[in-house]
Parts: sequence; structure tokens; C-alpha cells
Amino acid sequence: MLRQREESRAPLLLALGAAGLVLVSAFGVIFSSHACRELYAQLQDLEAGQWHLQEDYSRLLLEESTWASHHRVEKVATTELSMLPPAVESLQVVTQ
Repeated sequence: MLRQREESRAPLLLALGAAGLVLVSAFGVIFSSHACRELYAQLQDLEAGQWHLQEDYSRLLLEESTWASHHRVEKVATTELSMLPPAVESLQVVTQ
């Protein structure tokens, strides 16, 4: 009789174990989905930051090229620094 009770409990224990595993698996899926969504949101924030940085970098490159343009350098040299190009007579050619 004791053996018969143990045999009747086996399917019940097996079903409870399977239900427990299904529950653990469901919580694992929920956790991983949540983590995936958080990481995707973080990725979008980082990509937006990268876009803003790239925009700033492009703006700085344009500003640098404007400040370093030959016309502007020549204008600053003549107006602000009172520089003049050398006279042709004072030029010397150096050969090796």
C-alpha cells in the first residue's frame, strides 16, 4: 500500500516540478526582455549623443577652415599686424 501511494505521488511531483521549471523559465524570459529593452534605450541615447558630437565636430572643422583660410590670414597679417610682403629686391634664393 505504501508503494502504491509513492507511485501515485510520482506524477504529481513530476507535474509540480515541470510547473516550477515553466515558472522559472517565464521569469527568465521577462527578465531578459526587460534587460534587452533597457539596453536598447541606452543604445539609442548613446547614438543620439554620438550624432550631436559629430555635428559639433563638423561645425568645429568648418570654423577651423574658416579661421585658417589664406585670405583671412593675409587680411589679419596686413590689418592687425601691419605686415607687408617682402620686397622683391630683398628675396634670396638658397641652393644646396
